Amino acid sequence: MAIIRGAHRSEAATLSGLARTAYAHYVERMGGAEPAPMREDYPSLIDAGQVWVAELDGAVVGLLVLKVEADHLLIDNVAVAPTAQGTGVGRQLLSFTDAYARERDLREVRLYTNEAMTENLAYYPRHGFVETHRAVDHGYRRVYFTKHL
Repeated sequence: MAIIRGAHRSEAATLSGLARTAYAHYVERMGGAEPAPMREDYPSLIDAGQVWVAELDGAVVGLLVLKVEADHLLIDNVAVAPTAQGTGVGRQLLSFTDAYARERDLREVRLYTNEAMTENLAYYPRHGFVETHRAVDHGYRRVYFTKHL
């Protein structure tokens, strides 16, 4: 079981590398475009207190970017290192998100993913999310999901 904790600024490069590795296989599917998490400003997100990491055996194997909105919690990014995929780390990060939302009296969690990330389109409904709509946002074909807690 992974330990989930707040990210440290000194881990920004590690998180950027984790995101690049986790999302790399989508670049071709997206016509050569890099998914947004590959280009995030992790130092700024960490400074804003929006990033958590999943640590397994002393290594950072997952990352989570959460944004508190007025009426919901947004999962802006969730990524698991390819070497840790299938180990339950993603499920743990989603469970952490639910608890984090409840602690803040938020009864809805939202997220979006790219249409080309077909694995995610199947994964999120298995974890209680329901697709709400699809739209083009910042040049990305996104699929939006919500989960009511």
